[in-house]
Amino acid sequence: MANRMRDHSLKRRELIRKCVVYGLLIVLGVLFALPFVWLVSTSLKEDNQLFVMPPIWIPNPIKWSNYREALNYIPFWLYLKNTLTIAILSTIGMLLSSSLVAYGFSRVQWPVRDVVFILVLATMMLPYQVTMIPLFIVFRNLGWIGTFKPLIIPSFFGGPFYIFLLRQFYLTLPMELSDAARIDGCSELGIYYRLILPLSKPALSTVALFTFMAHWNDFLAPLIYLEDDTKYTLALGLQQFQRQYGMEWAMLMATSVVVTVPIIVLFFITQKTFVQGIALTGLKG
Repeated sequence: MANRMRDHSLKRRELIRKCVVYGLLIVLGVLFALPFVWLVSTSLKEDNQLFVMPPIWIPNPIKWSNYREALNYIPFWLYLKNTLTIAILSTIGMLLSSSLVAYGFSRVQWPVRDVVFILVLATMMLPYQVTMIPLFIVFRNLGWIGTFKPLIIPSFFGGPFYIFLLRQFYLTLPMELSDAARIDGCSELGIYYRLILPLSKPALSTVALFTFMAHWNDFLAPLIYLEDDTKYTLALGLQQFQRQYGMEWAMLMATSVVVTVPIIVLFFITQKTFVQGIALTGLKG
């Protein structure tokens, strides 16, 4: 009888704990979703409903034409093509370079390897604002200003954070796999390509997601390096809704929804792989 009461008490406390945890998660989820809900709501309003008090959450009438007008107000499809070109090529470059460098820091023994790795990590302490002017001078001397090259080529030289992330994952793979491949006559590049990369899909997917999102949302770098408006990205295109005597708020919000939704969909599609990649690289908790 006593054991049954104790079990019942434990189950009740566990149920209360779960209710509290789920309740807090629901509240936090609603709070984090409110800005996006307001963004969507504003994108469907008429101009006279934008700044009224109290605010209108459900537009009446719903103005779907804001989306059509917004996509015609700027060369949206051209900016989309430019953004995808930069994001996809940069992602490919980051995957190739960071994975290869991380392999050298984790699976190959060579002198002062750990010292060089610490120096690579130390570059993460330099904020972009510090290197912005020197990089601009370098790219200007190379004649790259006004092209996509300053936005794409640096990705082919790796990123410190992604090198660290992939290195942590490679260290979890048994060295016996590489030793067995070497005994069979496989070269280091062969081990990297045939053995390590196929086992690294979760970590590589995480790097790809991070890199793609960073370049999709990047505003400062395209603003610095792009001069011709035919090469603008979507982030720069949003700025064109600001006119001399006002702002096209409804169309701006409509375009922002169109730009934001693909990233949200991409994250939910890759969420499982993303969480697995973070967990396996030792960055959780």
